[in-house]
Amino acid sequence: MPELPEVEVCRRGIEPELLGRVIEGAVIRAPKLRQVIPPALVELLPGCQIVAVRRRGKYLLLDCLGEGVEGCLIIHLGMSGKLRFVSHSQSPAKHDHFDLVLAEQVLRFTDPRRFGVVLWQPGPPAAAESHPLLATQGIEPLSDIFAADWLHAACARRSGPIKPILMDSHLVVGIGNIYASESLFRAGISPLRAANRISRARYDLLVPAIRETLSAAIAAGGSSIRDYVHSDGGSGWFQIQAGVYDRDGQPCLRCGGVVKQVRQAGRSTYYCPSCQH
Repeated sequence: MPELPEVEVCRRGIEPELLGRVIEGAVIRAPKLRQVIPPALVELLPGCQIVAVRRRGKYLLLDCLGEGVEGCLIIHLGMSGKLRFVSHSQSPAKHDHFDLVLAEQVLRFTDPRRFGVVLWQPGPPAAAESHPLLATQGIEPLSDIFAADWLHAACARRSGPIKPILMDSHLVVGIGNIYASESLFRAGISPLRAANRISRARYDLLVPAIRETLSAAIAAGGSSIRDYVHSDGGSGWFQIQAGVYDRDGQPCLRCGGVVKQVRQAGRSTYYCPSCQH
């Protein structure tokens, strides 16, 4: 599933082509993905200008403003969804479920597994935060609010292992499996350690490690896993920079120890027992 870096890369890729453009039409081919695509979009969106292209966690937010219309188009890529620009003449394929039609081109949403969403939240930009899918989202790990004091306090009563806690979107958004493993490796913290047994000083290491890992992933174009590609069809390369992820049985790049793989909350975790404790 695309995580924060992949969605941010997507946002940056589509923003120059969308910002300030006027929507000429909307085409809905699949009435329902994970949720029903509002049929009213076909009438609401034409004539609206896209005034902002934002990201909240793993959701893309397109703020739209038109005569008598103000709202936010909320898009989630699901497990296999992607957005790409195509020409008006390009015929839709089997899994092309939604089009945002502009004067010069079409932004097409493709989702073979239909786990994505295309929804609408009326009102000013701040109203998007009240949508049920966004209202329970945690804080952004690249925001100023995300600090060692905050994370240490948030984990003070959590006795579970730190890695699944970092992946809890109700606490912090967008830290997926790869990025949780890599952040803990950078910080030298075992993914098995209880969150409330990590010292305040070590959270001073973990918070910047998370920021650095996510920023490096964004710079590398994200991680291309399964069906994820950029809006221009390109791939992300962060996974080939990984220190521990998917390197079970290989030498640790830091200490030479052997990287191990374990299962946590149904997901594969990679770490070095020699230098993560």
